[in-house]
Amino acid sequence: MSLHPVLTAVTERVITRSAGSRRAYLDLIAREGENGISRPRLACGNLAHAIAASEGDKQGLRAARGMNVGIITSYNDMLSAHQPYGRYPDQIKLYAREVGGTAQVAGGTPAMCDGVTQGQPGMEISLFSRDVIALSTAVGLSHGMYEGVAMLGICDKIVPGLLIGALRFGHLPALLIPSGPMPSGLPNSEKQRIRQLYAEGKVGKDRLMDAESESYHAAGTCTFYGTANTNQMLMEVMGLHLPGSSFVPPNTKLRQELTRAAIHRLSEIGARGDDYRPLGLCVDERAIVNAAVGLLATGGSTNLAIHLPAIARAAGIVIDWSDLDRLSSVVPQLTRVYPNGSEDVNAFHAVGGMPSLIGSLLDAGLLHPDILTVARGGFAAYRNRPVMRDDALVWEEAGPSTDESILRAPANPFRADGGMKVMEGNLGRGIYKTSAVASERWTIEAPAAVFDDQEDVLRAFRDGKLDRDVVVVVRFQGPAANGMPELHKLTPTLAVLQDRGHKVALVTDGRMSGASGKVPAAIHIGPEAYVGGPLSLLRDGDMVRVCAHTGRIEAMVDAAQWTDRTPARPPAPQFGTGRELFALMRGGVDSPERGASAILASMDRMAAQENA
Repeated sequence: MSLHPVLTAVTERVITRSAGSRRAYLDLIAREGENGISRPRLACGNLAHAIAASEGDKQGLRAARGMNVGIITSYNDMLSAHQPYGRYPDQIKLYAREVGGTAQVAGGTPAMCDGVTQGQPGMEISLFSRDVIALSTAVGLSHGMYEGVAMLGICDKIVPGLLIGALRFGHLPALLIPSGPMPSGLPNSEKQRIRQLYAEGKVGKDRLMDAESESYHAAGTCTFYGTANTNQMLMEVMGLHLPGSSFVPPNTKLRQELTRAAIHRLSEIGARGDDYRPLGLCVDERAIVNAAVGLLATGGSTNLAIHLPAIARAAGIVIDWSDLDRLSSVVPQLTRVYPNGSEDVNAFHAVGGMPSLIGSLLDAGLLHPDILTVARGGFAAYRNRPVMRDDALVWEEAGPSTDESILRAPANPFRADGGMKVMEGNLGRGIYKTSAVASERWTIEAPAAVFDDQEDVLRAFRDGKLDRDVVVVVRFQGPAANGMPELHKLTPTLAVLQDRGHKVALVTDGRMSGASGKVPAAIHIGPEAYVGGPLSLLRDGDMVRVCAHTGRIEAMVDAAQWTDRTPARPPAPQFGTGRELFALMRGGVDSPERGASAILASMDRMAAQENA
């Protein structure tokens, strides 16, 4: 089928807008591939240091005959999603030897869990951990010892950070290796119900703890469709995973064989072979647009509206929220996975998962079929699902979904659009995820209750001050103010108010969790209040209108009065929990629509000076 005209138009817009920066990026990776640091160019002392502890692989590393895979790992055993990675490096070394290569752990990155830091001071460094991960990836790969990169990462900031760092070494082939979701536990809808009861004081902390422990109970990613699992979808729809591998559970034979196949495949796509597939060419404008389509078709996390522009930017590509908005008008929502439905990613995977989704989008002309992927056979291979047959890994065509209550084809979608809208007005510009919000709540008009801290919102709720129609405004939560923490802690409280029959909405320059839904929310508002953005002009009692039908967020205040107002003073910066160490990043960060990255902003300033 021919490509949808809107997909074509958006892609052409991205290509045109990115022409200069993409050319500079491609020139960079070509130079690095031709003349950059590599094993053959290392001095004897450099190489001796690098192989000193590599018993059994010294001769292979010294001769540089086979590919040496650089492993960037986000392993830690505190987080369920990353705990399985502890055994991966030893396995990868064995798999590399099977094809005449070697592997070394090039470096580790932090893996921060927003589930642990949600509503805590550490959440204020969460978004900036992505920049730290990118820097850590670059440090590991800077040794020049590697001809390919295996990235072990799965959760919120980890996958984008790994990819941003690796793209600056885009002459190397690279792929991401997932670890898979934990088994399904307490249904997410029941978990949310207990949270709301706790917020109302109707159950105690022991009951809440029991519910949370029944939800998060084993190794693997959380099973709701939040940012972590949206990342996995994104990597597969960009062709950076092996086909069908995103949601295969950990500690299974299939999972292990997919890891083996990934390393074997990586050895085939290096510069020395006849199937060279460098990361910087795999991640092109078409792959980025495919990622946006996948995000919209699955009702994925709004955090990817920040991460996707940052990933693209690391490859010299510019995509913005207007592109997402335009694609959302024609990309239908094809999944119902919590928080957009009652089922989880394990159920989604069981009824067809990513192969069925990708196949149906390709058939509808809503994905570019000609992207360069890490898989043999190109993007058509991503219609297939991996299975074990006679103790061997094979891929079989997945076919259509087996349960249309979870996954549908574009001809019979859950919604005709992708459920993500750009919101604009005199309060700024932001994002609204309509896919999880009932349509009768898309327009909320109510007095504002303005807060500078989420704890003050909770206190006002407990004191009965929010038991009414209200637009809760939480400002000074942007990246320059305090690192742009997620405000998911507010979700149960606001849901209680909504369930009491009140008209409720949230407006903030902060973020919401990928698991947030149900309550209307205009988020990522920019310019942020900290730099004098319009949220800093709001006052308690101002009438605010949030309308996803029209894409407008407006303070219904007389224009002259609005202009005469003085911006509210930002709160004092907070010390403790290491937040003060990130002052440099807060001072250099740019807007969420550009990716909210201090390191990419600095990189672009350096490029501009070079070209001046």
